[in-house]
Amino acid sequence: MTISAEPEIDSILITPQEAGQRIDQLLAHLYPSYSRTYFQKLIEDGFVLLNDKPVKKRIAPDVGDEIEVFFQLSPVNTLEPENIPLDILFEDEYLIAVNKPAGMVVHPAPGHWSGTFVNALLAHCDRLAPCSDPLRPGIVHRLDKETSGVLIAAKTAHTHQKLVQMFSSRKIKKTYLAICVGRPPNTTINAPIGRHPGQRKEMAIAAPHCGREAISHVQTLAFNDAISLAMIRPETGRTHQIRVHLKHLGHPVLGDATYGSDRMNDQLKVERHMLHAYRLDFKHPMTNASLSFLAPIPKDFQYWVHRISE
Repeated sequence: MTISAEPEIDSILITPQEAGQRIDQLLAHLYPSYSRTYFQKLIEDGFVLLNDKPVKKRIAPDVGDEIEVFFQLSPVNTLEPENIPLDILFEDEYLIAVNKPAGMVVHPAPGHWSGTFVNALLAHCDRLAPCSDPLRPGIVHRLDKETSGVLIAAKTAHTHQKLVQMFSSRKIKKTYLAICVGRPPNTTINAPIGRHPGQRKEMAIAAPHCGREAISHVQTLAFNDAISLAMIRPETGRTHQIRVHLKHLGHPVLGDATYGSDRMNDQLKVERHMLHAYRLDFKHPMTNASLSFLAPIPKDFQYWVHRISE
């Protein structure tokens, strides 16, 4: 099975092992966070396509068939405002910039229906930009749960549209800091990224025709015998891009349980991956004023910076 696209829209290429199963049963097996009844409802409402056409739940796909699943918000899951403190870096009538702590999920998803950045925003803001996905009002970009740092959200539909376009056209400059295993070279990584062919939730370096363009500029700022502090400037914004690219270099992010070094993670007893979205630079989408948001480095990250500089 090979899968591409964003998590909310998955594309599945049927393998010989999967062929012959009813499509609702197959989807429930592939996505255990969702029930068979959920997929039957998606199929009935036209949110599951087989070779680009609506399908019935009793159909059994053949080898090589492509299934597209457009996940929808379940009626039992609604967004609720939650009084969660936010470390606000900037706010006006159009947008808000926050220093997201490690451990906070950006928007509700299976397993994380509360305690998210969106729940906190709903309690803090009088309004948020509507989104085609009802789970993500105001959201224009994301950070992984364990990644700390600058995160922005839009309050109006026009601001949301402009910010999405700015990210897409690379007009928003992103700077990350990472604690890496070993010493990465100062280099530019230009390696396409796609879904891992065997692990649905992971990304991997892909052949050019199978992945999406991904470019990261890497510079090592400090180094000791085992780990280093690196600055990464990603031009593109692919899922897990920095973590996958640093793994590709042979210098993964310290503490990364998915793409990192199990030996080093265990030896140093790191509790989360050491990746911090340090800075965003861009023109305000409505006023054209120059904006630069810096997120203070969290204490657990500072600990490793001090270890490196000792």
